[in-house]
Amino acid sequence: MNKQTITQEMRYRLSLIKHANKFGVTKTAIKYKTNRQYVYRWLNRYDGNIRSLANISTKPKSHPKAHTADEIKLIVDMWKKNHDTGLVTFWVKLKLKGYNHSVSVLYRVMKRLNLINSKVKPKRKKTKPYVQMTFPGERIQIDIKQVPTDCLVCDYKLYQYTAIDEFSRFRYLQIYDEKPTYISVKFMKEVLKNFNFEILTVRTDNGLEFTNRLITENKPTLFENFLKENNINHDLIKPYTPKHNGKVERSHRKDNERFYRFRRFYSLEDARKQLKPYLREYNNFPMAPLDWKSPNEFLRDYFNKSV
Repeated sequence: MNKQTITQEMRYRLSLIKHANKFGVTKTAIKYKTNRQYVYRWLNRYDGNIRSLANISTKPKSHPKAHTADEIKLIVDMWKKNHDTGLVTFWVKLKLKGYNHSVSVLYRVMKRLNLINSKVKPKRKKTKPYVQMTFPGERIQIDIKQVPTDCLVCDYKLYQYTAIDEFSRFRYLQIYDEKPTYISVKFMKEVLKNFNFEILTVRTDNGLEFTNRLITENKPTLFENFLKENNINHDLIKPYTPKHNGKVERSHRKDNERFYRFRRFYSLEDARKQLKPYLREYNNFPMAPLDWKSPNEFLRDYFNKSV
């Protein structure tokens, strides 16, 4: 309420007080059709200024679920070391330290503390609804990512092959120093060893590492022949639409944020050595789409229920 505004209700209370001072509380209560306690309340509140008769906010000064000073300190201290981390990842790390508020509450608190800025995102075009997978191996996505040159101390390029199960988000990664189709076959053999379930479909883009479809329709690659020999369907996305391979593309962005920006590789062997603990951490990290279970926990619970 504007401090200069004098409401009709304030004038009514002032009239009540003047009447009580002249004729007494009882007669005032009768005249104004109220009770004596109400008259006494405003007599005690009145300090000679009509603005003292304004309504006072009943909003509580504190909330039983409000963040404590220790929780605020935990957020601020951890954010200094994790300011490049995504909100959900940061929230999970806080939970491991005993934080017990929701991620939406954390977001509001961090905005209030000016730790993050909300940006208006442009509206996305409507796309066809995604068909959710119903069991492990129903479809996995495979893609290749060039290791950022800023990470390389060696004088040759490195490539990360990634396979992700759409149902469980379980991933397998490996780094190679080349990416012809026979390396894709080598990687697929490693995927079959590391995925402890049958794979029905593999989805890839139209790169020459996987297919010759955009060059010739009659000559399958070594990778396509290998899939056929193992009764695995090859699902090729529409050309120039990486969003159709969205899970593996998104995981590559996360790799840049969580892994590559902090690393330096002196050789292929060194890169593979550093990749192993990162992959292990990924498959044991809780995720929102999995009801805050890690891919390993999600697979374990799925197979236990199946048994």
